[in-house]
Amino acid sequence: MIDPMDRLFTQVDTARDALVDLTRDLVRIPTLNPPGEYYREICEFLKTRLEQRGFAVEMVRAEGAPGDSDVYPRWNLVARIEGRNPGDCVHFNSHIDVVDVGHGWTVDPFEGVVRDGKVFGRGTCDMKGGLAASIIAAEAFLDICPDFSGAIEISATADEETGGYGGVAYLAERGYFSPDRVQHVIIPEPLNKDRICLGHRGVWWAELETKGRIGHGSMPFLGDCAVRHMGDVIAEMETTLFPALAEKRTAMPVVPEGARQSTINLNSIHGGQDELPDDFTGFPAPVVPDSCRMVIDRRFLIEEDIADVKQEMADLLARVGARRDDFRFELRDLHEVQPTMTKRDAPVVRAVENAVIHVLDKTPDFVVSPGTYDQKHIDRIGRLQNCIAYGPGILDLAHQPDEYVGIDDMVDAAKVMSVALSGLLTENGEG
Repeated sequence: MIDPMDRLFTQVDTARDALVDLTRDLVRIPTLNPPGEYYREICEFLKTRLEQRGFAVEMVRAEGAPGDSDVYPRWNLVARIEGRNPGDCVHFNSHIDVVDVGHGWTVDPFEGVVRDGKVFGRGTCDMKGGLAASIIAAEAFLDICPDFSGAIEISATADEETGGYGGVAYLAERGYFSPDRVQHVIIPEPLNKDRICLGHRGVWWAELETKGRIGHGSMPFLGDCAVRHMGDVIAEMETTLFPALAEKRTAMPVVPEGARQSTINLNSIHGGQDELPDDFTGFPAPVVPDSCRMVIDRRFLIEEDIADVKQEMADLLARVGARRDDFRFELRDLHEVQPTMTKRDAPVVRAVENAVIHVLDKTPDFVVSPGTYDQKHIDRIGRLQNCIAYGPGILDLAHQPDEYVGIDDMVDAAKVMSVALSGLLTENGEG
């Protein structure tokens, strides 16, 4: 008798060309975010594909979510197929949005060029290749294991690149990721096919505004320069905060190594007059800036408390204020996400670990992402902690020019996903 795993492998291998074609079709729908284009079109494309395989499909617009409008509606898709007997539900969640193209491409970013065993294009790696692999994996499993128990869900969601509030967060708030509906979640983010990602660090974004007093640039002593105030804040960061963060280390297996410490990024800074339009050829007015704004991106560890992270910044500003006359500022929270990490012995972790061993003949590495992804909403809003990221692609290629995903990597990842389904949804599975 042929081993069911071998049959799954053969089925995925047979679908290799279909996997490539599906990835190319998805890349050719330019779902740029911001602003959030072609969400409905890509959901309708997937709806047609999945309904043909017997999935019941819902399209859900995240009305009222950040960014949602009649011009740029936040559409999401959730597809579900039931097995012949009751059992757990395995959910594959992929985001459909891609970031701006940028410069430096040598191929058309929305053509889906195939070359040297790779599919090139914006979103191939992050993460339309993973979405395609999960669909092919589910279809192969349905063909080989039609008598499975439980259910399979596939979702295609909006806005992960801008926080996921019009996608997974919206769905989680409405019960789509509640533990009584879904028991296992796999997010096919590009963390490399031999890695299982258990979670991510925390993040606090805030905007700091230092305030001054406007004056004539020829008599700056009659004003109060907000940019100089901000310069002292940055100097204090360099002197005390950056060294302190470098000393904070985590036991989480964060990759790359540099992200195993706490970090802060000065995301943007602007002081004084608004930027002049590109078609203006004159000079700015001689004005002392009365406002300077900086956005900070603080990544923190599971060992840290968010209240302490914020107090750290408050203490820094107090030190600056103690030595500067008329130091005034406003610190505004933008958003925050707690760190999360699924337990190493969680059922979905064991199932995917066994699948990687079967497919790749090696034990996977267990990692934690330096940045957040939609697991944060599944955990914190959905209250579902049996969630991981696993998918094809090299994370370092995400958001880069000439982004690509390897075809062999997609095939191998699809095999891993199909074997994981067998482990979680069949009586003789190895999960």
